[in-house]
Amino acid sequence: MPNDSAADRRPLTTTSYAILTLLAVQPWTTYELAQQMDRSLRWLSPRSASSVYEEPKRLVAAGLADARKEFTGRRARTVYGITEAGRAELRSWLARDVEAVDPKESDLLRVAFADHGELDDLKRTLAAMRADAATRLALARERAAEYRETGGPYPDRLPVIALVTRMFLDQAEAFDRWAAWAEQAVGEWGGVTPATGARVPDGAFGAPE
Repeated sequence: MPNDSAADRRPLTTTSYAILTLLAVQPWTTYELAQQMDRSLRWLSPRSASSVYEEPKRLVAAGLADARKEFTGRRARTVYGITEAGRAELRSWLARDVEAVDPKESDLLRVAFADHGELDDLKRTLAAMRADAATRLALARERAAEYRETGGPYPDRLPVIALVTRMFLDQAEAFDRWAAWAEQAVGEWGGVTPATGARVPDGAFGAPE
């Protein structure tokens, strides 16, 4: 039975959905969830270990996950799984419009676990990300041109500013290239799983060394 405390009625966060995406794959203990967050989601949704250990309990209290005890000999451990309400919440989240946020956060998380939603949701997410990428690239190029032509408002700081500006410019160009590539690849799919026509895009994992 969900707990109706004020704390459990707080809006779900990116961490909430990160945990739900993992629980949608299979049940986990909190220790295993922490390992998976480090292995699979470190670049997509970096979070402190404490939040990974506490969030499953809040999802259980909200009725989006369940917890059961398992025993290895006399040693007990708690295993968390997603409920039907949790799957419905995850599908709803995957179907929402994407906001212009850090692409390392909720938008890439939606792409990484799009197989729990619909193809149209993934296409809409990628289209929004591509538009955001184009905006970011235009702004990065505009700022770089300003520094190149005028030195900007703090010319005495230009050497260190240049280091950061180059990073943002390279990042924006890479994001723009990736968004165009991903949108084209998904445009050839018939669904979000191999059984429905999804396939690994050419060059996805780079060239062998």
